[in-house]
Amino acid sequence: MIQIISGVKGKGKTKFLIQKANEAVKTAEGTVVYLDKNNKHMYELSNRIRLINVGDYPIDTYDAFLGFICGLISQDNDLEDMFLDSFLTIGSVSDEYIGYVLSKLADISERFNVNFTISVSVDADNIPDDFKKDIVISL
Repeated sequence: MIQIISGVKGKGKTKFLIQKANEAVKTAEGTVVYLDKNNKHMYELSNRIRLINVGDYPIDTYDAFLGFICGLISQDNDLEDMFLDSFLTIGSVSDEYIGYVLSKLADISERFNVNFTISVSVDADNIPDDFKKDIVISL
């Protein structure tokens, strides 16, 4: 399952995403992972959530990012939820490829039973039509 938090920069998407991650870990039976572009929010997340600073890795294309996601999943059979903050930045995704990368994540989610919650700095009107149903909040 994919859930999308959309809105232009500075509207509070990260705060909402952190809240959702902290709620998810309370009932999670498996691992919860939070991917971000830095460690800035480390102390706002539950200590049961694994924070990964994607900026520490040489990811400069969306294909490399998708490979990184698959690598994380392959190393943790208990991975249940992934929270992706600053999706366009950490995933090296330009506006024209949002739909393509989201469709790949949807395939990964279904195949490996991992839930993705994604913050996207794009107005809800500019999210591809196939994924408008996955928007849980638009700020």
